[in-house]
Amino acid sequence: MLETLQNKNNLIAIVGASNDPKKYGNKILLDLLSKGYNVAPINNKEDYIAGIKSYESVMYLNDVPSIINFVVPPKTAFKITKELVENDFDNFWYQPGAESKEISTLLINKNKNFIDDKCIMVEAKVF
Repeated sequence: MLETLQNKNNLIAIVGASNDPKKYGNKILLDLLSKGYNVAPINNKEDYIAGIKSYESVMYLNDVPSIINFVVPPKTAFKITKELVENDFDNFWYQPGAESKEISTLLINKNKNFIDDKCIMVEAKVF
């Protein structure tokens, strides 16, 4: 899925992005930025994360993300995923701990692309 991001203009939405340096939502955001990726923080409680405008929902982005990466608990991830699937979004990536059988079943049944067994920080290459 990351091979689709050879163009730096492609967007990765990070659901659960955070300003807290102890949280993976912050570590992943900063890691992808340092590697040259175009990212959009998604967090309904923060206006800016790492100096970048944060969005309440993927639905509010101006561009359709190439990947929607989840760094939230599985219950939250399922609720958000269901809404996004109903709105024709695709290409989901669940960080370890964000995935669930319920999410996988939904995505398989809806024929959506997803990854739920790899960390995006490990898989992402530097441009």
